[in-house]
Amino acid sequence: MKMNHALAMALSALSAGLLISCVKPADENQAAEVDSQEVVQENSAANNSAKSSNEAAEQIVAVDISPETQKTYLTHVAEDIVIPAYADAAKQSDLLNELAQKYCQQSPVSGDELQALREQWLVLAQAWSSAEMVNFGPATASMSNLYINYYPDERGLVHSGVADLIAANPKLTPEQLTGESAIVQGVPGLEEALFANESLDAGQCAYVISASSALSTRLKAIEDNWQQNATNLLAIDKTGESDQGLNQWFNSLLSLIETMKSNAIDQPLGLTGKAKGHLPAATAGQSRAIINAKLDAINKAMTDPVLTAILGSNDGNTVADNLSTALAEATTLLAQMPEDISAADKDDQQALYDHLTTITRLIKRELIPALGIRVGFNSTDGD
Repeated sequence: MKMNHALAMALSALSAGLLISCVKPADENQAAEVDSQEVVQENSAANNSAKSSNEAAEQIVAVDISPETQKTYLTHVAEDIVIPAYADAAKQSDLLNELAQKYCQQSPVSGDELQALREQWLVLAQAWSSAEMVNFGPATASMSNLYINYYPDERGLVHSGVADLIAANPKLTPEQLTGESAIVQGVPGLEEALFANESLDAGQCAYVISASSALSTRLKAIEDNWQQNATNLLAIDKTGESDQGLNQWFNSLLSLIETMKSNAIDQPLGLTGKAKGHLPAATAGQSRAIINAKLDAINKAMTDPVLTAILGSNDGNTVADNLSTALAEATTLLAQMPEDISAADKDDQQALYDHLTTITRLIKRELIPALGIRVGFNSTDGD
């Protein structure tokens, strides 16, 4: 019934439009014809552009990657990229916990000591931002990623949630925190406690100590899982029969760019629609550092020597160079923006968004075809 009603409304609107056009004066009809011709020309140009892009993608020659080469590369990804990323995040959380225990022996904590805690939080936040390139495996399967980084927090739940939790539990322990909602845990919760206050009282100190400890435990569990199960998680033992591991890895990298472009830039800045949510690390005013950490992780993965050697085995393949150039341009532009990119010139914000669009297109239309794999169904870019 709903479909029939909608169809009737559409036909009614179409009929009304036709009737209106029939009673227009001759000069308006002529103008309408001119407009129609312009639309046809614009559509034709757009179709030609799309055709050119498709032809360019078709010209990409897939590299012949043997099962052994796949296995070597995926083992390298696990041992030299993925596991170290989680290990670094866990290490930085440990360091924050150690600092908090040291400085919170006497409260309130302010001045240089609070600044030291904030600086270590930023290092931790950047480390996790890098690890978010791994959009599959134990972090997402257990939804630990939400407990580590509840973002985007479009309704501002973290702000009130952390304050309420501290007020209700001034002597909070890591064990108690583990049973709480994802809203009051992880990187955003610690940001709220450290940056929304100019000094930390005893309750806030207890929260920072507990939150950093619980976060370390969660991160180490993910790292351990990868250490023990990397072969299965990246399908390293299945390279002779499928390209599952390559698909997972490169679609995960693509997802990081697309999600960052949408949730961390476009929506909070209102570039293509009504503003929604907030920039990453908005309370700390450090959105540039978080976005840069993600870009840096993508850059290292895409310009990795083992990968470029695989791509370079095809003499006509310029994919690696194109990606490297696009990533360098985006990184350079970002470096010129304020720490809080909401204060950047609107044209620069749009340019950053456009650069990221270029990167996603290169991954989809050049890199993925060159590797002989396919774009996954989790694409959020709409390109």
